[in-house]
Amino acid sequence: MNIIIAGDGEVGFYLAQSLTNLDYNITVVDPHSELLDRLKQNTDLLTITGNSTSPEVLEKADVKDCDLFLSVLHDESINLITCMVAKRLKAKKTVARISNAELLTSKNREMFRDLGVDELVCPERIAAKEITNLLNNSMATEFFDFSGGLLTMCLIRLEEGSPIVGRSVRELLQIYASLQVRIVAVLRNSQTIIPHADFVFKEGDLTYIISKPNQMESVKKLVGKTDVNIHNVMIAGGSRIGRYAATTLEDRMNVKLIDSDRSRCEELSSIVKKGLILHGDVTDIEFLEEEGLSDCDAFISVTDSSETNVLSCLHARRYGVKRTIALVENTGFINISQDIGIDTIINKKLITASYIVRFIVKGSAVSSKWLSGTNAELIEFIVSSHSPATRKPIRELNIPMGATIGGIIRGRETLLPTRDTQLQEMDKVVVFTMPKVMSQVAKLFH
Repeated sequence: MNIIIAGDGEVGFYLAQSLTNLDYNITVVDPHSELLDRLKQNTDLLTITGNSTSPEVLEKADVKDCDLFLSVLHDESINLITCMVAKRLKAKKTVARISNAELLTSKNREMFRDLGVDELVCPERIAAKEITNLLNNSMATEFFDFSGGLLTMCLIRLEEGSPIVGRSVRELLQIYASLQVRIVAVLRNSQTIIPHADFVFKEGDLTYIISKPNQMESVKKLVGKTDVNIHNVMIAGGSRIGRYAATTLEDRMNVKLIDSDRSRCEELSSIVKKGLILHGDVTDIEFLEEEGLSDCDAFISVTDSSETNVLSCLHARRYGVKRTIALVENTGFINISQDIGIDTIINKKLITASYIVRFIVKGSAVSSKWLSGTNAELIEFIVSSHSPATRKPIRELNIPMGATIGGIIRGRETLLPTRDTQLQEMDKVVVFTMPKVMSQVAKLFH
């Protein structure tokens, strides 16, 4: 597969680095030569300095032989124009990053397809949806649905007193044999581990758990945690993520949305109907105290500054706020932020990469989730009629080291697989995989 990534900063850079293990031909087009120099030092990708809306630049990138064209610049207008030009120059499939969720209506999607933009990805809207899911499932650090909620993934930190701390996987299978849950991976000291039978869980481990949605009580029993009741929510930052989150949550929760820009606050007051809009500085602790920070159940910081988001969440923790969520754009901050006590990190680079991976891996990938704090991916594949996986049980599939099957969706039925399970055509299979074996995994189901 030939892939062209058009970017103007860190999102394109991150995508390019993330995809280098997939054995595809990747070309990066970016107006910043210094960023491309950094990329060339770490990879052997082809890089071209130039404007992505220029037909001459795209022809230099061999756009006519491009199977997938990704435009992820900060300016959505440039992304849309770039994809239109690329499609006119014979790119097979185009994906544009946008920031205005209003463009995601079925009518607008159809219009843009007619103009040459096959897919739209809005990281801000996806981030707001993740925030809503997390507040609805407040015991988890991350939460993601597959196949419309038939299977769920949650990330939970093991705390002192958890029933599974000090126990091995083998012991858990004996003690909790009836529980319909599966731990597919553990993040420990920034290292991603797929636990084997003798693996022993420790306090502080971040555990990735796959379960049926009706088994969330079993998950709570397994890890010894309960949901936090979220009624009062404070959101710092009136960006698109902040306003999307506020409008989604305001019907069920008491929402206060803070922004330092008075004109933006006036604009927000006409968008957020039930929530309270506050003009103020989120770094001013006295201001936050006066506005009831200590009475909040959840504090969400999504300003344009990662540092402000991290610090304001830490202040919220000090004042007894039970749930904190921070937008952190520097991926290097993610592990540190989690280690110092912030519950959940939102990152637009990871969100964009998660959405785009489904168009890149061979086979029928229908959804994916790039996991915070690790370079691993959860991908939902559809098993094809030609797949070798339909001809032998899972134990004989030679699933590569660095990957494991977490769950199977068969029609409306959800299965947690055993070694003797045999896949069927049209099964949806949720797989935890590291990037270096992603291509091998995809071939199993293609």
